[in-house]
Amino acid sequence: MKTLYVGFKGIHNSSNKLVQNLQGEKYFLTNSFEGLKRDIENLVGEYEQVYMFGLDKALKDSVRIEKCAEKEGERIYTQMQLSGIEECLKNNAIPYSVSHNSTHYLCNEAYFYMLKKMNGHVVFVHIPSTKNLTEEMLQKLVLVFEQKG
Repeated sequence: MKTLYVGFKGIHNSSNKLVQNLQGEKYFLTNSFEGLKRDIENLVGEYEQVYMFGLDKALKDSVRIEKCAEKEGERIYTQMQLSGIEECLKNNAIPYSVSHNSTHYLCNEAYFYMLKKMNGHVVFVHIPSTKNLTEEMLQKLVLVFEQKG
């Protein structure tokens, strides 16, 4: 299955650190609304699944799976099955939650555009910031998403 891992640019961004550690195709988005839209428009290739990662400073020792993104009143949901991801997270002792509400910043914007581009075959996962992302958790996340990729 052809998989793409997406994070944000910046060596101090935990999503960048996670994606750099994953084996497979990688893509990094600019940390601005205009830049990320352009990056997604310029993305070429067919992918059966896309895993996107972004940081949430409020997360300490858990991750949050986003089911949807929303822009200007249009809400789009992931078409990917989340049960396999949830099972892998449980098996690796990573606490998680699933959000049924969209966030309202860069991550939501990126997720919205990518969901449209990839016909819903995308899931967005918020992870802790580099300050809160332990090496142990990073390695567990690598295992989870390489199992799913």
